[in-house]
Amino acid sequence: MLNDPGYFTLHLGERGRGEGVVTRCDIFCNVIDNYGDIGVCWRMARQLANEHGLAVRLWVDDLNSLAKLCPEADATLECQHRRGVEVCLWSKNFLDEQPADLVIEAFACRLPPSYIEAMAAQAHKPVWVNLEYLSAEDWVEGCHKLPSPHPALPLTKYFFFPGFTRQTGGLLLERGLLDRRDAFQNDAAQQQAFWRYIGMEIPAAETLKVSLFAYENAALAGLFDVWASGVQPVLCLVPEGRILPQAGQYFGDAAPRAGKAFSRGKLQVRVLPFVEQERYDELLWACDVNFVRGEDSFVRAIWAGKPFIWQIYPQHDAVHLKKLEAFLILYNEQPDDFASLAVQGLWKAWNMESGAGQVWPAFVMSRGELNQRARHWARHLAENNLALNLLDFSKEIGRMRALKIEGQ
Repeated sequence: MLNDPGYFTLHLGERGRGEGVVTRCDIFCNVIDNYGDIGVCWRMARQLANEHGLAVRLWVDDLNSLAKLCPEADATLECQHRRGVEVCLWSKNFLDEQPADLVIEAFACRLPPSYIEAMAAQAHKPVWVNLEYLSAEDWVEGCHKLPSPHPALPLTKYFFFPGFTRQTGGLLLERGLLDRRDAFQNDAAQQQAFWRYIGMEIPAAETLKVSLFAYENAALAGLFDVWASGVQPVLCLVPEGRILPQAGQYFGDAAPRAGKAFSRGKLQVRVLPFVEQERYDELLWACDVNFVRGEDSFVRAIWAGKPFIWQIYPQHDAVHLKKLEAFLILYNEQPDDFASLAVQGLWKAWNMESGAGQVWPAFVMSRGELNQRARHWARHLAENNLALNLLDFSKEIGRMRALKIEGQ
């Protein structure tokens, strides 16, 4: 009975309401594009449910996107339980629902008006959090946990910023992930199983293995040229996504699909199907260099402990380049040494979509140093866990409210 999550949800809820105990969580996700929003929300939902015993409902307005990350999800069902999480369709005709103890509004999506009114009607108000986008900019530390009172209702929303310093909310990291990574990278059988899963044998030791998950990028052809004309064999694994048509065009294939293989000179490209989150981690662990995009794959590349290149989501007026620079300042502790300059050169060229091929040689020459830095960076950031910080903050708000009530 004590192993039944429902037991804890019921009994802790009866005992702890108003005392900072959080037993139920609703996460609202508006899928915009590129699977980044739903990727973060799905990962957080599973962690809160399976590691911390919360009864979690994930409200998502596009179940087809979720099904890409969780193949057993049924996009035709309005409500279903998948991997410990209750997944519900967030439709325009949102019905009246009992709010949870913790309500997460992901990336400034707007909650249903009826749900907000139901929160206001609760005797013990839910902790309402707006989970913001990930950023390394200085201003994030000053805005983390800031309250925002509702203009008309007795509710307060709090801004919660993921980030890379102790003054932010940290990053999503599942329990034991780094140990599983190390076990995978030290176990030939696990590696062999992964390569067979994607339809290959383990590449030769001299082959440089690269994963490429990216938005459209005009610098791709130049990078492929350098890989194809180089001395070292390069195996590039491209999951289905927005850059795939460009990769196919380079080889004269207008409609590349999963399972296709292309080669030119020293370069071999393999097209992979869109993989679920757990398999994507293994892909990053198995490769020597990882190109990632957006937010979720960026964080997973950090945990992989391998050299990586981040393509930030492009914004108007090149605002995204300021965000990129802010992270590079944190990431490069010695900004003027050869390895740091190589990272800065390739990251900026890739994000400005020009000249990535010219700066690639310096980056690959620095791989030994960058491997060490990547492992150190992962261990350092692992000390600041987003899910734990979010739960601690929710409990803190609950206790403060209880003390306020007692003092009245």
